Amino acid sequence: MAYGILLLRIVVGTTMAGHGLQKLLGWFDGPGLKGVEQMFRKLGFPAAAAMAMLAALAETGGVLFAVGMLTPLAALGIAIVMLNAIGSVHWKNGFWNSAGGFEFPLVMLAAAVAVAATGPGRFSADAANGWAGSLSGLWWGVGVLAAAIAISAVTLMTRRIEQPQVEEAAFAQSDADAPLSREAAQDSALARQSR
Repeated sequence: MAYGILLLRIVVGTTMAGHGLQKLLGWFDGPGLKGVEQMFRKLGFPAAAAMAMLAALAETGGVLFAVGMLTPLAALGIAIVMLNAIGSVHWKNGFWNSAGGFEFPLVMLAAAVAVAATGPGRFSADAANGWAGSLSGLWWGVGVLAAAIAISAVTLMTRRIEQPQVEEAAFAQSDADAPLSREAAQDSALARQSR
């Protein structure tokens, strides 16, 4: 079991760390802090610069997860970031990753919570410090998940999602006989209702 947990921690932790370094430093073809700040702004988060820095640092905290240091705290950082990603970006795209869905973030979230519940294993900094037994167990996993859900819910509620302004002129057709597409007709109806 210790080898399996070690493998899981290393893969999940280094993946999250790499993802964080893309955001924090622009490594591995990442957008860097400015790009992530713009992304958060487009997603409607206030204080986009602070959100970008926190997301990057939480993901870079994957290093702690990989070495098994303060494992529940590292798992909490991963869980919060993944829940925020699911709630703000991936949920609307359905399950599968190929369509931009929440498949991958869900797996990372589950792995983080599972390691918090089972503990970091024998080959970890927490075990070397004698903390592994007191920083793991079912209630640690439940606590990490519950705290992540609460923090993520508060974070997602701060979003200001602006409805795009729909101009009637955008739907004007040069050929009066051409039918509106289904999506354009729905958008036009919504625009009229919002007035």
